[in-house]
Amino acid sequence: MSFQVISPVDGQVLREIPAWDEATLDQALADVSAATPAWAQTPVEERARLMARAAEVLRANEERYARIMTTEMGKLFRDARAEVQKCAWVCEYYAEQGPRFLADEIIESDAGKSYVAYLPLGTVLAVMPWNFPFWQVFRFAAPALVAGNTGVLKHASNVPESALAIEEVFREAGFPDNVFRTLMIRAGQVRQVIEDPRVQAVTLTGSEPAGRQVAATAGGQIKKSVLELGGSDAFVVLEDADLDLAVQTAVTSRFLNNGQSCIAAKRFIVVDAIDEDFLNRFQAAVEALHMGDPFDEATNIGPMARTDLRDELHKQVTDSIAAGAVPVTGCEIPDRPGAWYPPSILDRVEPGMRAYHEELFGPVAIVIHARDEEDALRIANDSPFGLGGSIWTGDSERGERLARRMQSGSTFVNGLVKSDPRLPFGGIKHSGYGRELSHHGIHEFVNVKTIWIK
Repeated sequence: MSFQVISPVDGQVLREIPAWDEATLDQALADVSAATPAWAQTPVEERARLMARAAEVLRANEERYARIMTTEMGKLFRDARAEVQKCAWVCEYYAEQGPRFLADEIIESDAGKSYVAYLPLGTVLAVMPWNFPFWQVFRFAAPALVAGNTGVLKHASNVPESALAIEEVFREAGFPDNVFRTLMIRAGQVRQVIEDPRVQAVTLTGSEPAGRQVAATAGGQIKKSVLELGGSDAFVVLEDADLDLAVQTAVTSRFLNNGQSCIAAKRFIVVDAIDEDFLNRFQAAVEALHMGDPFDEATNIGPMARTDLRDELHKQVTDSIAAGAVPVTGCEIPDRPGAWYPPSILDRVEPGMRAYHEELFGPVAIVIHARDEEDALRIANDSPFGLGGSIWTGDSERGERLARRMQSGSTFVNGLVKSDPRLPFGGIKHSGYGRELSHHGIHEFVNVKTIWIK
């Protein structure tokens, strides 16, 4: 068996990378397990120094790593370069802040001395997706490794070269052997890795069904898990919004990464007072996007990662149109090889349609009309997901008041929803649990241990 690198641009098989057999997997887990105690005892300052070195390796190889991502999953090359830079940033952030986040916390009690120590758990399995093939991994690995854990990665099967390149980063940075390993295994082997006693915790970024399976397996083993799952983020536009800024950000948020982002704006909820004006401007901006070669700087949107994902997205669109949604632009598969789908808008989306209730993971924006502010907030919260969301208004206090009522892990007022190493990231409801990034993220995979001394 092997992993195939298939070009999203034309569907050609570019290369094949062998998958591991059971003996190779077992040996890798044994090697990581053997390396774990020494890494946990390594001073945090040394772990941080090596993470800073990982950032240097990333920056030195930016173009090569970016080219791997664009080739494997179709991301615009300029966006892939920016992704490598963001990975370097998160490494630098935890190199700088990690020792402070992990410092003992003195607690006054009836003891002569008492404090909380933040100690590593052991080996953490990361099950990661293809859409941000470097960033998703580094936002887990940087805090987890600085905290003294070892890491093993099961990456998406369509980005095997990215998976191997990430292991290379830590090796080139000088991390001890087997502190971080990429496991070249199939999805069907994830369960056995979670159940393996040499693995202490698991984190997954991916679909809701995958999250349910991982959570059930981890729970059955009483192992810590963190899940970042799908999202159907609301983009609420009120009557006093700056429409020029709102439309510009709407296009960026929906079609960034070729529409394949968990925290992309997906549901554009617009109050009746300005719905026609917003939709006209939005349509014009979307139709101005250029779909083409992801390596071409003139391209605004490239192909989707795989044809099966494109076909499932189109089925959601056509089912919604059959139920009464109105196609404004796009919404048809172009007659060309590869995983292409045009930037699209569906208007008049209502309850009962697939587009209303499901996540559309691709370049399709849905527009839902609301009577007023309260109706817009009701619609925003009428979703099984709760990852991110944004509110657009000329009154920042109004926006802040509504942001506190929006059911999501993060809400941005008059700004693009994005992840930032300084801020916690994660969702509620079917979007998962736990947090990544900030000091919250580094504390997810530690033993918060009380030390009491008389």
